[in-house]
Amino acid sequence: MAKATLTISSKNYSSWSLRGWLLTKFSGLDFEEIVTAPDDASARAEILLLSSSILVPCLRHDGATVWDTLAIGEYLNEAMPDAGLLPADRVQRAHCRSICGEIHSGFTTLRASLPVNLKGHFPGFKIWSRAQADIDRVWSIWRDCLEKSGGPFLFGEKRTMADAMYAPVVTRFVTYDVKLEPKLKAYADTIMAMPEMKEWIAAAKDEPAEIEELEVEY
Repeated sequence: MAKATLTISSKNYSSWSLRGWLLTKFSGLDFEEIVTAPDDASARAEILLLSSSILVPCLRHDGATVWDTLAIGEYLNEAMPDAGLLPADRVQRAHCRSICGEIHSGFTTLRASLPVNLKGHFPGFKIWSRAQADIDRVWSIWRDCLEKSGGPFLFGEKRTMADAMYAPVVTRFVTYDVKLEPKLKAYADTIMAMPEMKEWIAAAKDEPAEIEELEVEY
């Protein structure tokens, strides 16, 4: 069987690439990275939210080609069931799918006004009221999950698809110095301390390319 490949774009700027990469890492599937340069037209459109169709990340494995992040998570859950990307309990599994779907299709103002930029740090960043509404909703989701599961991850002791899907939001809170209450900060710190996140962030900081539109303090 040919080794799986995962096509991603910028590690510094692409939230969807981070999600797909974390899902694949969490699954335990052995894979090779194929990196599309940030100045590639399609990658740039995806990162700047100008593309109507997001084609990265893209997982190729055992004859399957999967390019939607949620679909990648569902595929990996089937291909690598022992990884526990979705909770074993039916009700928790439905909850996990619901909050993953919400981050997948919503929070557009948060995405646009606090873009992922792992090299950047903007203390005192002014958050628009509509973006704050998105932030408040994220906090509500996290509180609910952590109260029910006891943490340290959203659904308990094991990382799930939900933690991969919300990891880029954690990085946004770090980049833009968004203050968190203690329980939520503990969760954010847990995500940032994962070896996979440390590996990704180190690589992001080594990226030579910059996208000027995302380097402006506004």
